[in-house]
Amino acid sequence: MDLNDTPEQVHYRAKVRAWLHEHKDEAPAAQGEDDAAYVQARRAWQGKLATAGLAGVTWPVELGGQGLGPIEHVIVGQEIVRAGVPDILDVIGVGMLGPTIIAHGSAEQKNRYLGPMLHGDEVWCQLFSEPAAGSDLAAVQARAVLQDDGSWRLSGQKVWTTNAHFAAHGLLLARTDADVPKHKGLTMFIVPMDAAGITIRGLRQISGEAEFNEVFFDDVRLDADAVVGGVGNGWGTALTTLMFERLTIGLGSESLGYQAERYAAAIATDEHARLDPEVRRRLGELCVQLLAVKFTGYRMLSALQQGQIPGPEAGLAKVTTVRAAIDAGDLIADVLGPDALDAESEWAYMISFLPGLKSAGGTEEILRNTIGERVLGLPPEPRLDKGIPFSELRAKERAGVAAT
Repeated sequence: MDLNDTPEQVHYRAKVRAWLHEHKDEAPAAQGEDDAAYVQARRAWQGKLATAGLAGVTWPVELGGQGLGPIEHVIVGQEIVRAGVPDILDVIGVGMLGPTIIAHGSAEQKNRYLGPMLHGDEVWCQLFSEPAAGSDLAAVQARAVLQDDGSWRLSGQKVWTTNAHFAAHGLLLARTDADVPKHKGLTMFIVPMDAAGITIRGLRQISGEAEFNEVFFDDVRLDADAVVGGVGNGWGTALTTLMFERLTIGLGSESLGYQAERYAAAIATDEHARLDPEVRRRLGELCVQLLAVKFTGYRMLSALQQGQIPGPEAGLAKVTTVRAAIDAGDLIADVLGPDALDAESEWAYMISFLPGLKSAGGTEEILRNTIGERVLGLPPEPRLDKGIPFSELRAKERAGVAAT
């Protein structure tokens, strides 16, 4: 076994493994993610996992979870991979947005949204990035204006939104005050994705699929109770989401299929590659990186198990995982040649998808800056926007454009 399980965790692992073995024939077969029937099958499978206690493992019991620790969560992920069945469909909702609502939502929001989210009845999307606010997330320009009756009117655009085309709800970061510095004038909202004034357009990827979308909001009405975490507290609320996003991408690398053993097995199928010293060197380097992520993850799991809050170092796991997986895809393509990109190959999707993952959860450059400043104590980069109201920043940018 991969973790140094306690007797209780050994028993838990055996219980999870037994359930997955008994029900694996009920899992949906692999198909395209944009296939409506497949999405429905994945939702039903998520419901079965949730009913069996294999989704929301660390969620509080009173909110439908199991109230267990992060190690049990990893055990479930490892056993799902071992069984060869899909994980839950709504990783974004259950893994990132659910914990945000648990941490910052009202009692009414928790009671209304968490149960359907956990069981796959309502899928969620994360409405953060914009054309001019990706890595600099605090620069979002989508505006929510308070109305006399306490409701809000939302206008703007979001982009790179995964699953928006079949999501029931989204968690959205919008600007509610432009007269304060950019990090202070933000508010988080729950947005029904079928609301009047919302337009969703798919973004076609190099793989041929459209997992991502651009979403337009044209004077969308939001109820007063759509606010999560309080008006003006959006940045702190968003940091919770981002922390869980980086944990999911980095520490979830095994369940995402980014495993050293998997890549080594693929290389071993070619007798010439097995003996090629350059191939062995490249494989060794990327395997070391993934093993480093694995054991760094175990250290972070120990900290989480003791009640500590993970810091910005979680971003390093994300950076290392994605870089190593991209290197693995390049190496496999070099060894297998055009066969690696065949539609029936297990590698074609990974090779085309992974470069985009470098930007998800913050670009590598942003994460390295964060790690350098907050973990290594290096001097921060100069910031020209510190303490300046967002409206003045926008005015200066417009003036600069006009001058050119």
